[in-house]
Amino acid sequence: MSDDTHTLDAIGLLCPLPVLKARKRLQALTQGESLTVLADDPAAVVDVPHFCHEAGHELVSTATDGPVMTFVIRKG
Repeated sequence: MSDDTHTLDAIGLLCPLPVLKARKRLQALTQGESLTVLADDPAAVVDVPHFCHEAGHELVSTATDGPVMTFVIRKG
């Protein structure tokens, strides 16, 4: 991981907490920095992309490893 990457472990948190915590973490970042969000809430697959679209952030990538989804968000 590069120095401009931050990670939020939202495993075990249910909707809407992963998105709320991601929003709070992104506020502290500068534009263009990335936040990696780990979540296992099934709703996150819908909630995170919707949040990014509404808030003007870029969803760089989405990956699934078993029950855990990894979202990389670039602050817009």
